[in-house]
Amino acid sequence: MVRHQPLQYYEPQLCLSCLTGIYGCRWKRYQRSHDDTTPWERLWFLLLTLTFGLTLTWLYFWWEVHNDYDEFNWYLYNRLGYWSDWSVPILMATAAAFTYVAGLQVLALCHIAVGQQMNLHWLHKIGLVAILVATVVAMSAVAQLWEDEWEVLLISLQGTAPFLHVGALAAVTALSWIVAGQFARAERSSSQVAILSTFLAVVFALYLAPLTISSPCIMEKKDLGPKPALIGHRGAPMLAPEHTLMSFRKALEQKLYGLQADVTISLDGVPFLMHDATLRRTTNVEELFPELARRPASMLNWTILQRLNAGQWFLKTDPFWTASSLSPSDQREAQNQSICSLTELLELAKGNATLLLNLRDPPREHPYRGSFVNVTLEALLRSGFPQHQVLWLPNRQRPLVRKVAPGFQQTSGSKEAAATLRKGHIQGLNLRYTQVSRQELRDYASWNLSVNLYTVNAPWLFSLLWCAGVPSVTSDNSHTLSQVPVPLWIMVSGAAWSRLRLLGWGKASCLGCSLVRSQECLGGQLEAGGERSWPLVSARGWEEREPEPHGGSIKGPRKVSSYRRSSGLEDSCILFKSKVRRWEKRAQKEQETLKSAQREQPVQVFVGGLSTCRQDRAPVPAKGPREPSPSLLCPAATSLGSQKVDD
Repeated sequence: MVRHQPLQYYEPQLCLSCLTGIYGCRWKRYQRSHDDTTPWERLWFLLLTLTFGLTLTWLYFWWEVHNDYDEFNWYLYNRLGYWSDWSVPILMATAAAFTYVAGLQVLALCHIAVGQQMNLHWLHKIGLVAILVATVVAMSAVAQLWEDEWEVLLISLQGTAPFLHVGALAAVTALSWIVAGQFARAERSSSQVAILSTFLAVVFALYLAPLTISSPCIMEKKDLGPKPALIGHRGAPMLAPEHTLMSFRKALEQKLYGLQADVTISLDGVPFLMHDATLRRTTNVEELFPELARRPASMLNWTILQRLNAGQWFLKTDPFWTASSLSPSDQREAQNQSICSLTELLELAKGNATLLLNLRDPPREHPYRGSFVNVTLEALLRSGFPQHQVLWLPNRQRPLVRKVAPGFQQTSGSKEAAATLRKGHIQGLNLRYTQVSRQELRDYASWNLSVNLYTVNAPWLFSLLWCAGVPSVTSDNSHTLSQVPVPLWIMVSGAAWSRLRLLGWGKASCLGCSLVRSQECLGGQLEAGGERSWPLVSARGWEEREPEPHGGSIKGPRKVSSYRRSSGLEDSCILFKSKVRRWEKRAQKEQETLKSAQREQPVQVFVGGLSTCRQDRAPVPAKGPREPSPSLLCPAATSLGSQKVDD
């Protein structure tokens, strides 16, 4: 008699151990469970999903506003009193926080996919709450202190929406496997209806999303207008210290359309170029004249201003992270720059570029408080600079300026109706890029009003404004934008664009639905013989058994796997592997049976017209009946590595 002792073993599950260990510090097998997740842990999963969405939004926002990092640093400089680049550290901290939260989100979804009970570790919970609070505080601070910057988010979507839609389709398609697994595991019909309805609503919304996308770069290529003219903001401040002769010379080497400068009047009536109210940020006044560091720049004589160094700060603070890319000769030149006067700029730019001039009002106690406009006009007219190349921005004494210098292009810095501007003899506008829409650009163009937008540094924003038909932009990054030959992307418009997004992206949405359907139907397929492809299971867990080749009862040992129940993708993999193993073993056994039958087939011998029968096999022992072969009695026994035989 042959007795079979079942052999139970556990397959190594390194991936599952890492999954539950990293998420909940459950590295041992006995610590894991396939029970339903508790309501408290489900609440933490919802909090994790909320934090993931907020950090993703904050990361996208902070990446897109890198065009205005200098403006953000300038705002903090005015608040804190010292200059420091806060933008990049915030970006790095945001990226690190998002990576951490995204990792936890993926681990949580993997728990759902393999049917594991979620149990977030308390350290992760503390980190999650800290990131959520920090993100909410940061978004609230920007909403209160930098409210206009949220408009950049809407503008950026005009350039990124088509690509974000493709990414959303890929994400929903990847999540469809988990949704299908949860749909199959749901015991109530109401739960299945809720899961399926929610998923189909999301897919349907993504399918219709392309119809709502509006972007100036969705156009026929033949309708693309000329490239916007570039005006160097304070020269080329990424390649040299701002408002210095070196900065303006670097800008002219790029053959820019114009130069922008801020004009201030010194105490003795000399116009010079300075953006800040004081000299602390861009000069070494604190080293040479500490007592004058906090005085307004316009309250110092020109002789004192000439003694200050206006280039060392650029190499020390590196405001645009570009100082290290300068050649040694350029670094030496930048280190020796001084404050530039308006007369020096006029001599340099005469006949080479247009000037966009902005005058800064001196303090009330300044001796030239009421005549600083006249002093600036005298310097312009005395230099012989062409009047038609001057864009005059100040609103003070504009009638006097039109009378003294009728050739100046009067430019307004405030947004008004086109008819009103024309009545005031305004020829152009200088606005922030968030202040004007495409329709308003068309209206201004119909009234022959030129529009210049500031400050445009990012290539994606420059491309978007190019497609919108903006005539000119002011930029700190002119050396990069001047090398952009065409917009970063252009999509066809009209009927062709509608067909593209309905057919192409619609197919992508339908692909996700088909993957869900295939996942739901994978486990219910039937084999050719009519038997269901699911393995034989017990109530407590999966127990794979090999059926008899000829339909008999199961007498062989069984292999108890280390998993209990699963869902989604794991179910599909288990079923597929089970069928493959069963087909391979069945084919092997049929081949062995055929060979055994051929060896034992009787051979007929004819003797004198009579036939006798003999078998080509070993003789049967004299005592006792012959014991049948174990392989004929139980085919599964031959595949077991451990067996016990009692005589």
